[in-house]
Amino acid sequence: MSIESLANDAVAFSVPLSIQFRSLQNRQGALIKGPNGWGEFAPFLDYDDEIAGRWLAGALELAFGTLPKLQRTEVPVNAIIPATDEMTAYELVEKAVQRSGISTIKVKVAQAGQNLADDIARVRAVRSALSANQIANGKIRLDVNGAWTTDQAIHDLRLLVDAANGLEYVEQPCTTLAELTELRKVIDIPIAIDEGLRLSSDLDLLAIRDAADLIIVKSLPLGGVVQSLRLIDRIDLPVVVSGSMDTSVGLASSLFLAGSATELYGACGVGTGTLLALDLVHITELPENGAMSVVRTPPEPDCLAVAHALTSEETREVWRERIVRAWYASAQHLVAPEVKHAVLSC
Repeated sequence: MSIESLANDAVAFSVPLSIQFRSLQNRQGALIKGPNGWGEFAPFLDYDDEIAGRWLAGALELAFGTLPKLQRTEVPVNAIIPATDEMTAYELVEKAVQRSGISTIKVKVAQAGQNLADDIARVRAVRSALSANQIANGKIRLDVNGAWTTDQAIHDLRLLVDAANGLEYVEQPCTTLAELTELRKVIDIPIAIDEGLRLSSDLDLLAIRDAADLIIVKSLPLGGVVQSLRLIDRIDLPVVVSGSMDTSVGLASSLFLAGSATELYGACGVGTGTLLALDLVHITELPENGAMSVVRTPPEPDCLAVAHALTSEETREVWRERIVRAWYASAQHLVAPEVKHAVLSC
């Protein structure tokens, strides 16, 4: 058998989002079934085959591999606020606090179609909602997705810090490590790296340590739990584990990474199930009392059937082809030997 056979058996899916995120209205991908369960392959459509191969390696680990021993069975969780209007932001924070017991909020800023005034209003609304719900020590994080120049970052952060009444950290404020290094010299807000880590083809560990105070580690985009743990050990900076807009099935990879990491910097970004209008299970994995259990959740057959029906035959073929290309581009070199053997013996 071959990776082509495995790709033919994969189940493409599409689930609508409850609110627009990354300019997306739905989350697409494919599920792969192995003897150890289901893996989720859902790299965003603009990612090339080499990057997609890391996601495939993570999916195959869930389906065919062995996950490491857990250090904890429950992990703290933050809420995420997309680039939405201030009223919606307030409501989302209120729900996160009241329904899920969350006190750490990550806010998207500098997104397409938004300006600094929008960002300030959104961040101010988040702090207002935390205060109104008696979360006096609530933490606010910003995620910029590399959209600022160094000068923009210096200017905009000053205003956003005031709007937030203090920031826990700012995630990927600029694109390059050089820009982040310069920025780190002139601001006293901790800097986290996300895209600079998971989209890099050649990691410069010394440059990363110069540019960042902590790293955002996303399991599936980095090749799975074992690969991510190795990367954490190599970089040797504080860690925040985050999801990658996964369904409840794919979220298992990030949950197990958060459960396996030796130490966590703080709340993990694994509560993105609130952004799903539909899921591959009847009851989406969501935080309770500010935390989530480290669990694996298989798809419910009827939910998967609905999500599969929302894809066209053309879309299904796209995902079959992406699996094959991603395997040959990089996944075959990233998976554990036993996983590679299992895949080619399907």
